[in-house]
Amino acid sequence: MLVFLLLSNLSFSGAVQSGIFGGREAKRHSRPYMASLQIPTHTTPPGHHMCGGVLIREDYVLTAAHCLNRSIPNARAMEVVLGAHNINQKEASQQRIKVKKFLKHPLYKSLDQFDYDIMLLKLKTKAKLNKFVRMMGVPKKDGIVPPKVRCWVAGWGRRAPGSPAEHLLQETQVQIMHFEACKATWTKTYFNSTHMMCSSSSQGKGFCQGDSGGPLVCNAKAQGIDAYTAEACTDRSFPQVYTKISAFLPWIKKVMKGQDSQP
Repeated sequence: MLVFLLLSNLSFSGAVQSGIFGGREAKRHSRPYMASLQIPTHTTPPGHHMCGGVLIREDYVLTAAHCLNRSIPNARAMEVVLGAHNINQKEASQQRIKVKKFLKHPLYKSLDQFDYDIMLLKLKTKAKLNKFVRMMGVPKKDGIVPPKVRCWVAGWGRRAPGSPAEHLLQETQVQIMHFEACKATWTKTYFNSTHMMCSSSSQGKGFCQGDSGGPLVCNAKAQGIDAYTAEACTDRSFPQVYTKISAFLPWIKKVMKGQDSQP
């Protein structure tokens, strides 16, 4: 069984890149909480998209821990781009903000690990909230999103394995699966039902390599973080897996409170 983390590699080797499949182009700026994590370049466009993320506070973006990958040159130079629709253009709506701190979950150790795959990015400057850039709420307490609930994923990248890169924000609707079905497919090696949730690929819709860190939005809340999928992301027999945000609320609150107390 081959499992792929969802890093993008517009110009870097060692990872795969793609994005939403079975979906459509999102209405411009209809998802103002979306973040594009990019490695700065001296070319046009000015950055390589590596991962997605979600703005949960003016100075914090939530994403996947494996997005800070040692195999990516200059990974710690990563910048957050907010307010984007076309990431190949310098849109007037965009805000490009440098990352002050990369705050991985302390129990996440390497790319070979699938659990605890969550990271907070503390921004050097606060985002300016407007109609193009807004925060997305997270659950107030730990809980389970019931099976068959329909949620949304969005991101930038390819629409299918081997297709050209897609620079316009794409979106699609997915259906939550029962965690026991996920565990039966992925086994305990890959799926921790306490920390993870999953959606079905059976309808030919979902995310693909290149969308790590993007949010799973259910009932107007960010419930999950795109984590991993099968090598062929469009394989309908494999559920798609997310880090369950509600399971990490105490850690998220503790980290932000601790950072707020620092000068």
